[in-house]
Amino acid sequence: MTGAKGADRIVVLGLDPGRDKCGFAALEKTEDGTIRVLMQKVIETKNLEQEAAAAAAAFSPERLIEGNGTTSKEARERIQRALPELPIEVIDEYRTTEQAKRDYWKAHPPSGLRKLIPTTMQVPPVPVDDFVAVILATRYLCTAASPSGRGGPR
Repeated sequence: MTGAKGADRIVVLGLDPGRDKCGFAALEKTEDGTIRVLMQKVIETKNLEQEAAAAAAAFSPERLIEGNGTTSKEARERIQRALPELPIEVIDEYRTTEQAKRDYWKAHPPSGLRKLIPTTMQVPPVPVDDFVAVILATRYLCTAASPSGRGGPR
């Protein structure tokens, strides 16, 4: 497998499609196996094609990794029309929302009196769709071959 910008890395986009908003991320995996988030955000679904085109231009991804949720077919069709050269791989979203909430609280620990309440009993104050996109892309990169083409699936 070759990297998006040379043989030393793989770059992919992650997408958690939704009716009104989507989680969107760009991640890279280097030859040593390090996975790094290059970008993550929540976007409006109506802007999906424009956001995907901008990310494709900025990061030259090898493929887009999409969650298999309810609106995934529609999102996939829209991206395929806008970016026909970008391969799309659909993967299972099982339990990604729960993991995204945990990841959110690790990245943004509660403060003040909220520290006294277990995070398992709290709802993040913002959507976590972007964390889901990171999880989906990470799942793919953890099973992808190394960027140099050596090593096979992990």
